[in-house]
Amino acid sequence: MRPILALTLALSASTLGMAAAQGKTITVSAFPDLDSVIKAALPGFKKLYPNVTVRVNSLAYADHHTAMTTALSTGRGAGDVIAVDFGYIGRFAEGNGLVDLRAAPYNAGQYRSQFVAYTYPQATAPDGRMVAMPTDIGPGSMFYRSDMLSKAGVKPAELNRSWESYIAAGRKVVAANPGSFLIPDAGQAAQIILRTGLKSGEGLFFDKAGKVLVSPANPRFVRAFTIAKQIRDAGLDARAGGAFSPEWTTAFQKGNLATEFSGAWLVGHMQNWLAKDFSGKWGAQNLPGGTYASWGGSFYAIPQQSQNKAEAWALIQYLTTNRAQQVLAFKTTGAFPALKAASSDAVFTQGVPYLGGQKARVLWRDAAARIQPIDVNRLDPVAEQIVNDALNTVLDGSKDIRTALAEAQTLITRRAR
Repeated sequence: MRPILALTLALSASTLGMAAAQGKTITVSAFPDLDSVIKAALPGFKKLYPNVTVRVNSLAYADHHTAMTTALSTGRGAGDVIAVDFGYIGRFAEGNGLVDLRAAPYNAGQYRSQFVAYTYPQATAPDGRMVAMPTDIGPGSMFYRSDMLSKAGVKPAELNRSWESYIAAGRKVVAANPGSFLIPDAGQAAQIILRTGLKSGEGLFFDKAGKVLVSPANPRFVRAFTIAKQIRDAGLDARAGGAFSPEWTTAFQKGNLATEFSGAWLVGHMQNWLAKDFSGKWGAQNLPGGTYASWGGSFYAIPQQSQNKAEAWALIQYLTTNRAQQVLAFKTTGAFPALKAASSDAVFTQGVPYLGGQKARVLWRDAAARIQPIDVNRLDPVAEQIVNDALNTVLDGSKDIRTALAEAQTLITRRAR
């Protein structure tokens, strides 16, 4: 048994104590595909804790987070363990609905060095409480159609050298492949730029003091909007909107997209249903301009209302700090592990069949180590929607960049009062 696994199991068992001897049933509230990871883990967890039964309740992504928001605010219905996407950490941390895992008897800080650096800050509330444990991450990647690039005489390095190079090379790719688009939606480029070049601990839309960062004087926002507008004006995007929209899905399935930006986890969707007819025709590179960004990430938290906190913590420890389980999770859904030791498994140096045998996981592992922590704010979802709406007015030509950002700044400031 590896030392890290032995330590994990020993701590887990000591935390659980004798409570499980009486037989307990705990409930986990989750969303796809994290529910698949949890279910795959249960046989292994059951061997360690035969008297603990785990029930998994799963809802669609948005429905789950809406239900948990209500459950935490009312103090009932959250269960014993809840899965949380990164985008909702700030909102869920409001009030005292979640257990502080930094405190005894959990002492989650002891594991910090074992996880990818930027994950713990993501799970930490402004007041210092650690409200969740990280389980997977989404190191950003640029996926590209190697056959389309070859037809245009364009090399992958030309696409990711810089954003200007991405647009220039993209024009060649689209011209050589009639009916194709460089990217599903121009707004995606803006999202990447907004998430890169941040100082460690700096927020996307707010600084540590809660001051709104969105402004026509902020170079990060101006550049994000400018690049997105250039892509739209060049006719390079399919105007498909956000990921997993019907238009986005259709564009993928038709095979007329030359590139896409997403977390490493997208390969799982591509090979299983999204673009399964194009296996071997996709490749992966880092994001343009030598930048690194994270596409979400998943966490587990314990609601204060749980009556089975010891058992809940034992399960969370198993799901997050157990190297073998983190590797199994990766094999189950393709979600990149937050536990650093898991990414040293041999599977991460193997070629990815869908990507033509490319050893892309090594690329993603390196990217994960370079991503800076992003500070979270409870109003991040609100600010993100306002910024996206402002960007859309720029892309459709109804407002210039300065006006759109100034109005967004005003709206977010009002909401933050």
